[in-house]
Amino acid sequence: MPVEVNDNNFDEVVLKSDKPVIVDFWAEWCGPCRMIAPIIEEISDEYTGRAVVVKCDVDESPGVASRFGIRNIPTVLYFKNGEVADKQVGAVPKKNFTTRLDALL
Repeated sequence: MPVEVNDNNFDEVVLKSDKPVIVDFWAEWCGPCRMIAPIIEEISDEYTGRAVVVKCDVDESPGVASRFGIRNIPTVLYFKNGEVADKQVGAVPKKNFTTRLDALL
């Protein structure tokens, strides 16, 4: 199950992680966000112990969204060692997400 992050805990959970992190920027009203939600949950389960998977609601955490220039959702950012390592915008097949994550492991 993905961890919920927000303006208060983002740095601690994402930037200080010793594992690669996927951050799914989403909103409740976003149809494509709801389409990829089950994929993000599957990845969270499959990569337990190897990567951290989190979700960030852009409406509830505008600071984080603004900080990383999130203009379209869903946007998935991939972090490694506290830095953005890759980015995926839009609803895409699971393989697109896992290929990018595998490259960071």
